[in-house]
Amino acid sequence: MIRDMIFDDLDQVMEIGIEAFQMHWKRKDFEYEIKENEFSHMLVYEENHVIQGMIGYYILFDDAQITTLAVRKEAQNKKIATALMNQMIENCNHENCSVVSLEVRKSNLAAKKLYEKFGFIEMNIRKGYYEDGEDAIFMMKALGGNINE
Repeated sequence: MIRDMIFDDLDQVMEIGIEAFQMHWKRKDFEYEIKENEFSHMLVYEENHVIQGMIGYYILFDDAQITTLAVRKEAQNKKIATALMNQMIENCNHENCSVVSLEVRKSNLAAKKLYEKFGFIEMNIRKGYYEDGEDAIFMMKALGGNINE
């Protein structure tokens, strides 16, 4: 089941983040996103009371940006990331977003393949984007949006 992230999820969310990314958000970052950031949307994929994956994204006017996406290692290749992406895109379309963007590590070929499957295209390279100096690939996908307004 996909639902909004709540404070009670944060212990499990932190586990997933540490497992998926050596350098990840701090607990206070997630708390801010859930409680204070009016543009933030944080979703979790829960199965049998265990958080298996998460996605975070911002919606600002008609633009959306994915901020995080991760799935537990033992739950990978079970279409959880696909389900989270589908829900995020559905939500963004409902909010009349015209585009969704993201940054992905140049070395993260599995994530890049997932995003390409969803129609994201490479737009640019952000040199030294990550704390360890790795480049990011900036990707975008067009959505329906308010094209007639």
